[in-house]
Amino acid sequence: MSDQAPVFSSLPVPPAAHKKPLSDTRHGITRTDDYAWFRADNWQQMFKDTSILDPEIRAHLEAENAYMKAAMAETEALQKQLFAEMKGRIKEDDSSVPMKDGPFAYGTAFVTGGEQPRYFRQPRDGGERVVLLDGDKEAAGKDYFRLSGIDHCTDHSLGIWGYDDKGSEYFTLRIRDLATGEDLEDVIANTGGDGAWAPDGRSFFYTVLDENHRPSKIFHHVIGTPQADDRLVYEEEDPGFFMGVGASMLDDVIYIDIHDHETSEYLLIPTSDLHATPKLVAARETGLEYSMTEGGDVFYILTNADGAKDFKIMETPFDRPERENWRELVPHTPGRLILNHMAFARHLVWLERENGLPQIKIRDRRTGEEHAIAFAEEAFSLGLSGAAEYDTDVIRFSYSSMTTPSQLFDYDMTTRERTLLKTQEVPSGHNPDDYVTRRVFAPSHDGASVPVTLLYRRDVALDGSAPCLLYGYGAYGMSIPASFNTNCLSLVDRGFVYAIAHIRGGKDKGFAWYEDGKMEKKTNTFKDFIAAADYLNQERFTSYANIVAEGGSAGGMLMGAVANMAPEKFGGIIAAVPFVDVLNTMLDDTLPLTPPEWPEWGNPIDDEAAYHHIASYSPYDNVAEKPYPALLALSGLTDPRVTYWEPTKWVAKLRDKTTGDQPILLKTNMGADHGGASGRFQRLEEIAFEYAFAIKVARKM
Repeated sequence: MSDQAPVFSSLPVPPAAHKKPLSDTRHGITRTDDYAWFRADNWQQMFKDTSILDPEIRAHLEAENAYMKAAMAETEALQKQLFAEMKGRIKEDDSSVPMKDGPFAYGTAFVTGGEQPRYFRQPRDGGERVVLLDGDKEAAGKDYFRLSGIDHCTDHSLGIWGYDDKGSEYFTLRIRDLATGEDLEDVIANTGGDGAWAPDGRSFFYTVLDENHRPSKIFHHVIGTPQADDRLVYEEEDPGFFMGVGASMLDDVIYIDIHDHETSEYLLIPTSDLHATPKLVAARETGLEYSMTEGGDVFYILTNADGAKDFKIMETPFDRPERENWRELVPHTPGRLILNHMAFARHLVWLERENGLPQIKIRDRRTGEEHAIAFAEEAFSLGLSGAAEYDTDVIRFSYSSMTTPSQLFDYDMTTRERTLLKTQEVPSGHNPDDYVTRRVFAPSHDGASVPVTLLYRRDVALDGSAPCLLYGYGAYGMSIPASFNTNCLSLVDRGFVYAIAHIRGGKDKGFAWYEDGKMEKKTNTFKDFIAAADYLNQERFTSYANIVAEGGSAGGMLMGAVANMAPEKFGGIIAAVPFVDVLNTMLDDTLPLTPPEWPEWGNPIDDEAAYHHIASYSPYDNVAEKPYPALLALSGLTDPRVTYWEPTKWVAKLRDKTTGDQPILLKTNMGADHGGASGRFQRLEEIAFEYAFAIKVARKM
């Protein structure tokens, strides 16, 4: 903001990245990238061993970190205060309510001071807890450690657990004897993080990630044999598709789920014959999506087939699951988006969203009668856990709102009685009456009405003076829930208005809301976010100079785009692992996510129109000589989703082009992946850092 005094004082000279022009010609158009050299040629190997990073690149990243540290030095006391506040709102020795499964009930717990979860089990109806996997013990001595969880086999004797100790999202699987707590000799490397047990508990299926970090193969491992002897079950040759493997609740089939952002395909392996050729359900057809759950003698299919844009539920015989046998059960209703579904012995359950709010629906499989679980607040969030057992009438769900701490319920689908199991504790105290949550609607450029969820203290003055953190994402159809967030209270209690813009690109208002924010309509996402800022300014919830925008990953692209399009409407911007070098990334089909992402953004390699459209908004390509607001970019050196060089290049170009005097900072976590630090308190330290930047920019310290 060029009309404001600098937010940060006494800054050292920022790092100036060397320019090493590299030209690339596509569709007859030549582009020159001064900072392409930040992309290490050996990036695949470096993700597994960061010591081999090019010394020149490392030196620049370390110089950026030193500059960032100097810029943020005067906020260090504030960061510690914020961390203490956020930590004080967490019950340190918290544990989940165990979920019943056979003779046991399984859950997770944390110990006071612990960073990682402990996985435990106890007798089904209560009794002594036995720790199956102690995350803190496994993480000891490691700079980075992330668990993928533990999954027990049918007879509860063994468990598969996985870990990533590099931050590269290549997980190693181990097999644990749940009676002794000892791991078997089996070590399965380079996996997606989990496995699907065969019913006999002596073998399992898992995905392997290739050198470009794509789940390209599914193997069958027999316990006690080396990984090199594992049987290849399926190989996906199209690099544009993701793939996963899972087991049905009744242990009748192994699912192979193949999909990109708009197309699905399922293959089934009967557990009665683990060596059988996987059976195709419905061949991939561009734009056709479906998912499956077993219901005894039938499968229930959630699909957008036949123009059901907001999805419908169909059923098909278990032994004849092919598409020609699908029969409609829950019809498509425009504007009511069905998000997921579960089947139990006597009930079919699904989570849907209508008018931006979630709802749990239940159908009696015997009578066809349907009912919904009712809630009263204006804006809220639901989580549907379901159950671990098929033959049950009781499911589990969670409820929260921006002011209401999370509540966990068991719900009897027959009697319709709900039982409160647990309410989220806030040890430092929380009075919901001190806060206001609202759902307002901002008119966008084309007349679309953009939902915006607000949280602020009841005593805050709504005269334009309040600072505001405005959060957005807007991609992949992901909706941002209006859920309870103890961390943001550290901003709200300092007079901030905390706002979530439910912009196009998500599915907050149905599937059409998603379609209107992707491919050639992508700029609607950015304009919706700017419209939210306009509305908050106009209605005096805040003012442009007091708005700090925040988004991560694809939301980081959003941050880069709005910085280019309307820098004067934001006092500051926080871009976490920002996907900002969109054109170059979509032109590089060796990167982990590029081919699977083409249905979301377009394929600029083959499609000249897609090339021009992406080039028109790609944040890195549209940095211009103008005053940019104060900006903080965060990245992880081993992040396989948004590679470290994207924010590095972007910051270098921004700093070279800006005509303003506000700081542009880059923080690279040299030992973390896309999700940031792996420990629960380490993650709080990162959030405290981001919030300190926001408070500093808002001049509230």
